[in-house]
Amino acid sequence: MAGERAGAEIVYGAEDCHRQSIELLQELGFPKGVLPLQDLEECGRVRETGFVWMKQKQPYEHFFVGTNTKVSYATEVTAYVEKLKMKKMTGVKSKQMFLWVPITEMSIQEPASKKIHFNTPMGIGKSFPITAFMTEEEKHKYLEKANE
Repeated sequence: MAGERAGAEIVYGAEDCHRQSIELLQELGFPKGVLPLQDLEECGRVRETGFVWMKQKQPYEHFFVGTNTKVSYATEVTAYVEKLKMKKMTGVKSKQMFLWVPITEMSIQEPASKKIHFNTPMGIGKSFPITAFMTEEEKHKYLEKANE
């Protein structure tokens, strides 16, 4: 575990972690609401490998109204990131029917695709409209741009 964190940029505290997580999502091309973590205590990133982690005080469950999906976030969420993709994710599970299913990857095929695709370790995936994970401000800008 320590090996993959070598050379990391680490920030501590709710405010700095929140800012860094939002900046990371924007840099990767994801909407701000796709990882609604709470009470972040530590966030780290190793730019050379793309490894990131976010630690929150306790596990958190979030209900996405736009997808009608409940998602559970462990105390620590990790991933390897690149533009429009998070892979080898840990700490994220989605409730499908009566089962909690780990989410190991999320990606946007290309910026114009308008959908985010989520994959499980079994290679089964589901896509949802990108707007389902946007903040109200992002939706407004997105819809304005689409109407130009």
